[in-house]
Amino acid sequence: MEGITTKRTLEEIDAEIKATKEALNNVHGKETEVYARIVGYYRAVRNWNRGKADEFKQRKMFTLEDSQCHRTSEQTISEEKEEVKAEAVSESALHYEFYYRQTCPNCPPVKAYIADLNAAGEKIDVDTTEGLSKAASKGVFAAPTVIVYNSNNEEVARAHNVEELTAIFEPVAAAV
Repeated sequence: MEGITTKRTLEEIDAEIKATKEALNNVHGKETEVYARIVGYYRAVRNWNRGKADEFKQRKMFTLEDSQCHRTSEQTISEEKEEVKAEAVSESALHYEFYYRQTCPNCPPVKAYIADLNAAGEKIDVDTTEGLSKAASKGVFAAPTVIVYNSNNEEVARAHNVEELTAIFEPVAAAV
């Protein structure tokens, strides 16, 4: 019966709409009980105090797809590669700041990688007072962190492991 359509008059359509509206007006449901987490436990929202109820109304539903953070590491690395390609012609045009800790288990591979670079750089121990204050001023919250700068002293990339450093410096070395 595909492709067969029935013709209805405008009066028939209006009558159907009117009947549907009447049916909707006769729908009677119950109030829904909504539970949400508040201060460590779940409780009915209607029993919350005014302040917590206002906070609940202001909440936004988080979806990973809509977030700014939803980028794969490949996207991040490829974007950083393109920035570095555009900004630099050789490794010598780049310099870095390497933030590390003496007790950091992830720092030695990064330290070994940057030792082999032809780029100038500074190693900053965040266990010292000066190193910690410099890290805080640059927004460094984890070790290891390598901030890469171009010849104009503008930050072009940040890396936290050898894979990310390779993605930054390999295209530059290939361009030389």
